[in-house]
Parts: sequence; C-alpha cells; structure tokens
Amino acid sequence: MAKQYDVLFRLLLIGDSGVGKTCLLCRFTDNEFHSSHISTIGVDFKMKTIEVDGIKVRIQIWDTAGQERYQTITKQYYRRAQGIFLVYDISSERSYQHIMKWVSDVDEYAPEGVQKILIGNKADEEQKRQVGREQGQQLAKEYGMDFYETSACTNLNIKESFTRLTELVLQAHRKELEGLRTRASNELALAELEEEEGKPEGPANSSKTCWC
Repeated sequence: MAKQYDVLFRLLLIGDSGVGKTCLLCRFTDNEFHSSHISTIGVDFKMKTIEVDGIKVRIQIWDTAGQERYQTITKQYYRRAQGIFLVYDISSERSYQHIMKWVSDVDEYAPEGVQKILIGNKADEEQKRQVGREQGQQLAKEYGMDFYETSACTNLNIKESFTRLTELVLQAHRKELEGLRTRASNELALAELEEEEGKPEGPANSSKTCWC
C-alpha cells in the first residue's frame, strides 16, 4: 500500500467567538459553508492531507472555542501546535483589538518558533467592514506574521492561507525534513540493492515523521 503521508503536524485556529474559525476549517477540509452554526464547545478538530513541494503533509487542525470560559481548556493545545492562525472578523473592531491578547497567549503558552499567520475573516461582508485591510497588514507586520483576508462564504484565500502556514512549518523544520528525505533515499537504495542481489522482499515500512 502506498504511504498516505510523509509528515504529520498540528495547526491551531484561535480568536474571539464568532469570527468564523469553524467556517474556515469546514471550508478548507470539506469545502462546505454553513451560514449559521453552534459555537464550538471546548476544542474540535479535523484532518486533511495536502501536498507541498512533493511532500505529503497530514494536517491535524484544531478549532478552539473563543469564549473566555473555555480558555483554560484551549490553552493546553497551544503547547503542541506547530502553526497557529490568529483570526479576527473584519466587521468587528473588537475582535481585531483582541488579537493583541491572543498573541500574548501564544507567546506564553505555545512553543518557541511556532509559525503564525494573521487572518481577517468575513471579507465578503464589505458593507459591514470596521477594520481596514491596511490595519490588518500593519498589525501583521508588527508581529512579523503573514496576513490574509479570507472568506469562508466565497472561499477567498482559504486554500492559500492554509497552504502558506503549512509551508512555513515545513521551512521551520527543514532539518527534520532533510533527514526524512535522506532516510527515504537510503531505503530506496537499499531496496534496489536487495533486488539486485535477489533477496526476498519484506514488507515496506513507510517513513513518516510526526512533529506533534
């Protein structure tokens, strides 16, 4: 059986309640959009496999509740995240202002070197906009993050933002990635040698790396 993925890691969606984190997740993993949904209770997750630079990446994407009463639970998930989306709603100045609090939480609870992207969601609601695109860009620049305005409704920048964060995580783990490629190359060379020598073939063990 062909291996299903080469590496596995975890991404996290954080931000105020109602900014559309669950909608972003469902659009990316299932290509579905529901205009109304029940607020996430605690933490939920979905899985998706994508290919980046020839590498099959299995992503475990955790969707966290934004309500204050769930913060103790959700902060426990920061520690094992390799990538984090900080999400605000462009039609909510309050959610934008709270990004500073979310960044502070990431600095306190997430591992050093975690990759981050700032997301201004609900870009389809232009008539309700309270946060300018330039504001999002400036904030992202201050924190050294990439920035995307997205819409789960219209599928704007959904694949692009998730792919970009995946790329950033892969780049941050370049050494482990090179080790993975070296092992795969050695396994291939060994298999060819065994075939040449007429040795019986054993079950193939797929090389996988988990950075969880």
